[in-house]
Amino acid sequence: MSVYDTLQQLNINLPPVATPAAAYVPFVQTGNLVFLSGHIAKKDGKVWTGQFGRNLSTAEGQAAARAVAIDLLGTLHAAVGDLNRVTRIVKLMSLVNSTADFTEQHLVTNGASELIGQVFGARGAHARSAFGVAQIPMGACVEIEMVAEVG
Repeated sequence: MSVYDTLQQLNINLPPVATPAAAYVPFVQTGNLVFLSGHIAKKDGKVWTGQFGRNLSTAEGQAAARAVAIDLLGTLHAAVGDLNRVTRIVKLMSLVNSTADFTEQHLVTNGASELIGQVFGARGAHARSAFGVAQIPMGACVEIEMVAEVG
């Protein structure tokens, strides 16, 4: 099944590549690897702000991470032209805006990891890091970057 068929079944429309907020590019390809810059969570077209352990729940974080994954897929599509060319999602790195005593960064990040697995199947099984951080640009609750391999 095509990645695009799966996206359609999940009722996901890929967004266009967002304009970078600072001095960087949205993606870089070297050889067969595509590195996607960090994407921050957005809700209703605005930065999804907040801090886990203070004013956001883990369930809200999973939804935010899923939203980030959709944005990452839009950028990956722009980078490679056809998501069916992706042979492997290599790694996700997730930064979770959280208090010092919040310990569920890995569960927040599952929102992205699970969607990537649904979309790509076995090709979506990836290595991952999830970190709690004191702050993310613009007060965003989650930021995730991705590395993908293309054929």
